[in-house]
Amino acid sequence: MTAALRRALLAAALAAAPAGAAAAGRLQDAGAKELVPPARTEYLGRRIAPTMSFEGGPWLMRATREKEERCEALLQALRLAPGQTVADVGCGNGFYTFRLAALVGPRGKVYAVDIQPEMLAMLAEEAKRRGGAENVESVLGSLVDPRLPEGSLDLAFLVDVYHEFSHPEQMLRALRKALKPGGRIVLVEFRLEDPEVPIKLLHKMSKAQIRKELAANDFELDEEFDELPWQHVMFFRPRRAAPPDERGPTPPAGDR
Repeated sequence: MTAALRRALLAAALAAAPAGAAAAGRLQDAGAKELVPPARTEYLGRRIAPTMSFEGGPWLMRATREKEERCEALLQALRLAPGQTVADVGCGNGFYTFRLAALVGPRGKVYAVDIQPEMLAMLAEEAKRRGGAENVESVLGSLVDPRLPEGSLDLAFLVDVYHEFSHPEQMLRALRKALKPGGRIVLVEFRLEDPEVPIKLLHKMSKAQIRKELAANDFELDEEFDELPWQHVMFFRPRRAAPPDERGPTPPAGDR
């Protein structure tokens, strides 16, 4: 892809971003310089997958996706309420974004986060085709930060994207900060345990690996939904500190 075409796609995203000037501002701010540590190739025994290119966008919108993944069942399992705020992290070209926007309603909000401006340009075009989506705000995130407001989210929604994070620790730390008290993150990942799931191994995760990585970043498993044909659905909360009476007596100074 030429540099000129990339600029044109980003310009389209800025011009057509669903939430107008606020969204455009977020896209522009994302261009600022940011200190990014070297990307990992492995994390806690798992090889990190490369990011799916925007050129694979049509696969996200394939006609067979509902039958293969039972997308409506996933959305129902989220139990979203009108007025809530959700981040569609790794939103791509918006397959779930506008469905989430309908669930939280006009008083709610959906942040559509992606690291590829080309994906956000496609999302903006879809919003334009739909006649607008006033409760959707496009955010161009980075490899280490989804650039979400602190304490803003009831739910961070990550579908088939966590396994591609090149900086999982930094991203989970940033997502934790973005959650409201009581907010959760949900990881939807293709099941590594099932050889019948027709996805490359590098793009699958096991429940054990998901739990290990989230626990290492101070999240605890809150709920699971096991009714999808291909994917795990696992909800996590930031780990709660133990109440004082569960921590045991404080040892004498000489024994510490």
